[in-house]
Amino acid sequence: MDRIRIVGGQRLNGTIPISGAKNATLPLMIASLLTDQTLILDNVPRLADVGLLQRILGNHGVDVMTAGKRPGDDPNSGRTLHISAKHIVDTTAPYELVSKMRASFWVIAPLVARMGEAKVSMPGGCAIGTRPVDLLIMVLERLGTQIEIESGYVIARAKKGLRGGEIVFPKVTVGGTHTALMAASLASGTSVIENAAREPEITDVADCLNKMGAKISGAGTSRIVIEGVPKLNGARHSVLPDRIETGTYAMAVAMTGGDVLLQNARPELLQAALDVIAKTGATVSTTNEGIRITRNGGGIAPVEVTTAPFPGFPTDLQAQLMALMSRAKGTSRITETIFENRFMHVQELARLGARIHLDGETATIEGVEKLKGAPVMATDLRASVSLVIAALAAEGETMVNRVYHLDRGFERLEEKLSACGASIERLSA
Repeated sequence: MDRIRIVGGQRLNGTIPISGAKNATLPLMIASLLTDQTLILDNVPRLADVGLLQRILGNHGVDVMTAGKRPGDDPNSGRTLHISAKHIVDTTAPYELVSKMRASFWVIAPLVARMGEAKVSMPGGCAIGTRPVDLLIMVLERLGTQIEIESGYVIARAKKGLRGGEIVFPKVTVGGTHTALMAASLASGTSVIENAAREPEITDVADCLNKMGAKISGAGTSRIVIEGVPKLNGARHSVLPDRIETGTYAMAVAMTGGDVLLQNARPELLQAALDVIAKTGATVSTTNEGIRITRNGGGIAPVEVTTAPFPGFPTDLQAQLMALMSRAKGTSRITETIFENRFMHVQELARLGARIHLDGETATIEGVEKLKGAPVMATDLRASVSLVIAALAAEGETMVNRVYHLDRGFERLEEKLSACGASIERLSA
């Protein structure tokens, strides 16, 4: 099993290209099931989760062709996938595939919408709280699906097709909103989603569905209206840049000091996080090429942050901010309101010398003068990269174990950081 070795203390200087967003790529790939024509996706990141979803889609009969590498191709530009779901050969998504990644459960919506039936295993994936699928099932029921749950599988049937309906979410749900967008696109009549998620990835998926012939208005607001159409076509769409990767590297620069251009990053995708980073004492500036982060001398200022759905501070940057605050001059507080069990990185950060006290959903971080390298273990995707950020500023060597979590969400992490002067390398077992 691979490990990542980091020797801390190097400032970061240079350019880091930001990859396509994982959290948009996965639902965009799943949306290919809605049409018998080819969906072409550009700027697709090279991630373990993307490869796994290719296998899951292949199980349904979907052909995924990756545009071949040509001499001189820029490894920093994303891949292009040609996805064809002309013939769906199987409407069952088995446990052994769905259990590896939660997002794969979303195939239930396009399968029911297009084929009238689906049998999908209850999901697995990240160990962050319960993250139940009840709201996704509610969406399908509101659109006329009959649901049975049997032996760990959700069996969905809509033999006469889906019909439009009103979907009112009791709480904001990204997965539920993606599910509703896909299912309602092929439902007969009009559907309205109230209390919809407003994340940029939702807007990106809606934009792609509209290119495919869907009639969706209001994406990016809390009320989305979808007029169902009889069928969708193929289209070409470029995945938006990853705001979580952007915020992660911004916090790494704020932690180590230096001057880095985050190429292709778009500030409007993570303004709340950029505002927090600026409060810590880093300089955040927008250029034609992306976002530039600089921090020279000066200590890290403490902040108080509460995670919230977009446009608030993202839960997916909470662990990274905690790593940054471990070196702040003073006391910081981070309150996690989205997922329970999302403080699993605290014990590992403590191994590096961080002082963190947990009280329910709030973490109080007493900044320390220095961190010291130690062996640590990644527990989930975002937690693992917080350990990398802390290690970049720690004295001595840190060994990050179980880095397969990192490979699920960060493309060529060690290459991007080492190109900016970090002492970081991957060690294969």
